[in-house]
Formats: sequence, C-alpha cells, structure tokens
Amino acid sequence: MLLQQLLNGVVVGGVYALFAVGFNLVFGVQRLLNLAHGAVFMTGAFVAYYTVRAGGPLILGFVAAAVASGVLAMIIEVVCFRRLRKTGDAEFGAIISSMGAGMVIMTFWQWVSQTQVLRFPFDTVPVVIYRFWGLRVSLLQLLMAAAAIAIVLVMAWFIYRTAFGRQVRAVTDSERASMLVGINPNRIYNLTYFISGALAGAAGVLVGLAFNNINFTMGEPYLMFGFAIIILGGLGSIPGALLASLIFGMVQTLSIAYLPSGLTTAFIFSAMFLILLVRPNGLMGREEAGSLRGRR
Repeated sequence: MLLQQLLNGVVVGGVYALFAVGFNLVFGVQRLLNLAHGAVFMTGAFVAYYTVRAGGPLILGFVAAAVASGVLAMIIEVVCFRRLRKTGDAEFGAIISSMGAGMVIMTFWQWVSQTQVLRFPFDTVPVVIYRFWGLRVSLLQLLMAAAAIAIVLVMAWFIYRTAFGRQVRAVTDSERASMLVGINPNRIYNLTYFISGALAGAAGVLVGLAFNNINFTMGEPYLMFGFAIIILGGLGSIPGALLASLIFGMVQTLSIAYLPSGLTTAFIFSAMFLILLVRPNGLMGREEAGSLRGRR
C-alpha cells in the first residue's frame, strides 16, 4: 500500500513539476510572479477538450493545448508585463495586472463552457491496468509520467545546453549588458513566456485527463500549490522546483491515503513551514533568488 501511494505521488509530482517549472522559469528570468499562470493552465485543458470533442486525436489536442497556452502566455507578457518592466519597479504592478488577466481568461472560459463541468469522452484513454511487483499502474498514469519526464528533459536541455539558454541567462544577469552584445531581451522574454505557458498547458491536459473534470476554476488550487512548490524548492531554482514537486506530490498522496479527510492541505503546508524554518531559502534556493544565474 505504501509503495503504491509513493508511485501515485511520483506521477502526481511529475504533473506538478510541469506547472511549477514554468511558473518558476518566469520568476527566475524576470523576478516577477505571473499570477495568470493558473488561468493559462486551465486554458490548456479546455483547448484539448474541445479539440478531442471536435474529433481530433488526443495527441493533436495535447499539442494544440501547449501551443495555445504558450501563445496566451506571450500575450500576457506583452499586455501585462512589458510596459511595467520598463519602469524598473514592476513587482507589485505585475501581481495586480496578472491577477486581472487571469480573471479575464477565467471569465472567458466560464462563458464558453456555460459554467459546466466538462469531461473527456470515456474512451479518450483506454482503461488498461498493468501489474508488477504488487503495484497497479494504469495506462493513463504511464502516459502522464512519460509526458512529464520527456517535456521536463527537453526543457532542461533547451535552457542549459542551447544558445537560447545562454541568452536567457545573459538577460537574467543584466538586460542592459545583454543588449550590448546583440541580444534582444524582448524576444527572450517572449520565448520564455511561451515555454512557461506551454508547460502549464501540458499540465492542464494531464490533470484534465486524470480527473476528467474540466472547469473554469480548475487553475486556482494549482496556482496555490505551484506557489508553495517554488517557495519550497527555492525561488528561481528549476532543479529545486523539480525536487519540491516530487516531494509535494508524494506528501499529498500519502496524506490523502492515511490522514483524516480535510487535513491534507493543513498537513502539507505545515510540513512546508517546518522545512522552511531549516532552509529559509528553500531546498535548493540561494540568498540571491534565481539559480538561472551562474550556469554557463
């Protein structure tokens, strides 16, 4: 039973990682919190649902969700953050403007869905159960884990092993200095938001499939959990967000299985509080938030 719950927690943690890494990526580059990230996550689930309902295959819905969410995040960057960033003091303004953008997006999907809970067709993912070492793993869980691992690995390679990644870290160190060597910061910010949004959209599809419950408020709890995860892992630290996501997923699954109903959230945040007492900057954070710096 314990191993089964730990396995379930790893799968859940992989989905949290997609959400939290994208959330943390924006903070690592811009030092801004995008509180519309939950709405972008929810948009991915809706786009995939309507693609599948229109007769498209699930893989098409998954790709469409990631692209649409990425484009939406780019629009949010241009509309909500770009002008504020030029002021040099955008932290509070970014929180307010991104909250407003999130509410607009939620209202749009509320209108489109007519406030109904939407569900993927029953046969979208066949119900197949595999058994090994006494554990039960569904085909959906395998697909979720495989998708999360593949996307995170590709993203990590893109950030830390490509010319684009070097440009991202250069802009993170100094926007003005990066301009002197021919880097366009606005392009870097735009692509960073696209990656962040695509990760959120992919996570939204996986959550929508896992619970088969898509509604216009589904992004709100994940925004809260994502915020907790990036604090626990260390603000701006992508490896920290990955580690914290796995820990968060396993603790959440174990607490649901073994604690009385209603205590799960309290237990999770109490555990996070105790960890932060020992590690105030998070598990892999630094006093200077943002581990994108210094990686060459």
